[in-house]
Amino acid sequence: MPPLHTGTGDIRGDKYLSAMTGALRWGRLPCAGDTPVVTLNSGQTITVDTVSHEGLLDDQGADPVTFFGEYGIAHNEILDDVRELAGASLVRNGDDGPHVVLGPISIAGARPGDVLCVEQLGLTRRVDYGIISNRHGLGVLAGEMPESSDLVCVLGRVGTDERAHIALATGRQLRFDLRLQLGLVGVTPGDGCARSSTPPGDYGGNLDIRYLGVGSALFLPVQVPDAGLYLGDPHFAQGNGEVALTALEAPLRADLRVTVLSDRDARRLAQVLASPWAQTSTHTILVGLGGTLDEAMRDGVRRALAYVCEVTGADRASALAFLSAAADFEVSQAVNGVVGVHCLLRTSDLR
Repeated sequence: MPPLHTGTGDIRGDKYLSAMTGALRWGRLPCAGDTPVVTLNSGQTITVDTVSHEGLLDDQGADPVTFFGEYGIAHNEILDDVRELAGASLVRNGDDGPHVVLGPISIAGARPGDVLCVEQLGLTRRVDYGIISNRHGLGVLAGEMPESSDLVCVLGRVGTDERAHIALATGRQLRFDLRLQLGLVGVTPGDGCARSSTPPGDYGGNLDIRYLGVGSALFLPVQVPDAGLYLGDPHFAQGNGEVALTALEAPLRADLRVTVLSDRDARRLAQVLASPWAQTSTHTILVGLGGTLDEAMRDGVRRALAYVCEVTGADRASALAFLSAAADFEVSQAVNGVVGVHCLLRTSDLR
């Protein structure tokens, strides 16, 4: 496929945000008081061009044309905004994350205590290739993998079957289905501190929940006036756990609808959960976070318990029994410093 460059192709949103350097920051989340890059009214839609950090990082040479050229990707297959970003003088410190973060997007009238609903209306591939990377000291098998060097980058290319293909030295290929998603969507934290983009938190951010693709809605408790929405970390596919360190990282065009929920029930649920939650066509998703897998699991159970009690009126003992029999707890990711465990509740079970 030809690259989906800035401003080309279908732009369906009421507003459009490109990944040119004035609209982004590298490795850091927005802070309260940062100047917004665009303003939306509640209920409006926006089309956003996101880019991946793979090929831009220092340990990859910070030159995407050369980096991807070594994998057989031609110069004219590299996005224009990626080339611009490589030549820009954006500051990225050692404690910053790797992600190219777009925002903040101001949502007019959003107040702390409200809920920001971010609906994924559409996700479109901007290229037909991406990278999965594994670095020493990072990933689930830190210190054990990679075996041969400090950095291993594996190219995944989308075939005519619309599946990702990884070529092996034996001549065979590993193939898997695409599942487009944004790994990083959040609101500006309310504490005023500059934060790395890597760990998720009660503001959302780098949640890396594989189910948050087209048709999903993410609910984020607002912490600062006008919310300060941001997004990034586009994925072509991610497994639960994200065990190597990254998903199949690759740029996407995202069509989103953003709505402020300020009614009493929404504000009450945000207060009870004090954490993001999400919905798909079939499930409600609760988010647990912690420094270890055990802590994240316990946090996820507590959030799910609070949700079931709040929406059904169940007592805690009955709600816990329900979760034990009917809910599925999965590892979102175990590689972001803060571990994520999400709970899948069948929405039909709660009617």
